[in-house]
Amino acid sequence: MAEGIAARATAVAILDGVLGEGRMLSDFSGDQLAPADRARALRLAETTLRHLEGADRLLDRHLRKAPTLTVRNILRLAVAERSQGAPAHGVVNAAVEIARRGGRRTAHLAGLVNAVLRALPDPVVLPVQKLPRWLRQPLVHTYGRDTVAAIEAVHAQEPPLDLTLRAGFPHPDGEPLPTGSLRLRAPGQLSTLPGYAEGGWWVQDVAAALPAKLLQPRPGERILDLCAAPGGKTLQLAAEGAEVVALDISAPRMARVQANLARTGLAATLVTADALHWQPEAPFDAILLDAPCSATGTIRRHPDLPFVKDGSELPSLTALQARLLDRALGWLTPGGRLVFSTCSLLPEEGEAQLTAALSRQPDLAVERPALDGLDPAWWTPEGGLRLRPDLWADQGGMDGFFMVRLRRPA
Repeated sequence: MAEGIAARATAVAILDGVLGEGRMLSDFSGDQLAPADRARALRLAETTLRHLEGADRLLDRHLRKAPTLTVRNILRLAVAERSQGAPAHGVVNAAVEIARRGGRRTAHLAGLVNAVLRALPDPVVLPVQKLPRWLRQPLVHTYGRDTVAAIEAVHAQEPPLDLTLRAGFPHPDGEPLPTGSLRLRAPGQLSTLPGYAEGGWWVQDVAAALPAKLLQPRPGERILDLCAAPGGKTLQLAAEGAEVVALDISAPRMARVQANLARTGLAATLVTADALHWQPEAPFDAILLDAPCSATGTIRRHPDLPFVKDGSELPSLTALQARLLDRALGWLTPGGRLVFSTCSLLPEEGEAQLTAALSRQPDLAVERPALDGLDPAWWTPEGGLRLRPDLWADQGGMDGFFMVRLRRPA
């Protein structure tokens, strides 16, 4: 295909899958594309999803009737590109060409695509996209309108890339963050960066790196990483010299953990099993439970989530989180510690889980260890750590998380 057409056409197909079939961006393989085109296609699809609401409002002023989903996605992609400063001539020509090559579904509407896109204002400025009602309403109730608006503003931006570093290894130049992560603005091809081949770092959002830091693993400790995939926390624990057992229910996701261990030269025992039925051979000194959740804290990196989820899974997720937490606490040695975390902005999956756990097991102790780089205001009254995307917004924000460290009685 002509330059830029392959990536753009693939981005339209990805949007069709997300918005028409409810598929996740992570379902897209893109094996048929060159790596650069694959990366560009995903980036274009993500950008479009971040600005979908504003793009539709603008397009509806120029459409007499609703086009098919694919044609609308061609138009949405073009509007999103224009809003990011792409030259109008190239964007319009590419959109028309994609429509022409799309067969009977789109070819006859290439003229419409051309006419609508040429009628757009210059420059194209889109408003910040709001979260869907099922999520926005409880977040406004919890954090207030101003905070939610600040979160949405961070969601509208392409996030930087964060690395977790290993001491004594080379790493790229970047912006050191107060908690020890390294932030990159335009990383390019990761495999070509200093330290990649040596296993000196791995990609991990600054917030996602904190649960393992909160656990404070020590050399020789027997530690369970529960719900371990894709493996960033496993690598952190192993890099500190712990004897790590990493467990996850998904075999394909555990293959990613194995690949990450192989690249870094770190060691862990991998177990693919359902934690609700698995039983360890011996208790653990410490456990890291990054529980399955709504992932509402990761929308800045996964802008498809608001379009493929509706909150209906929350009751089953919160029940699963409580079951996993109680089961994992029973696997600790006396005096052992556990960090419970979720990448969610919803208190049902964080603060409320802590309150409920303490009511079920009142002899648990909540610990708030000293950690570098944390604002004291991020700690909740009960001793949990609440992180939101709008924190460090001027530096690119962070994923939303809740985490807490619990100590079993000796």
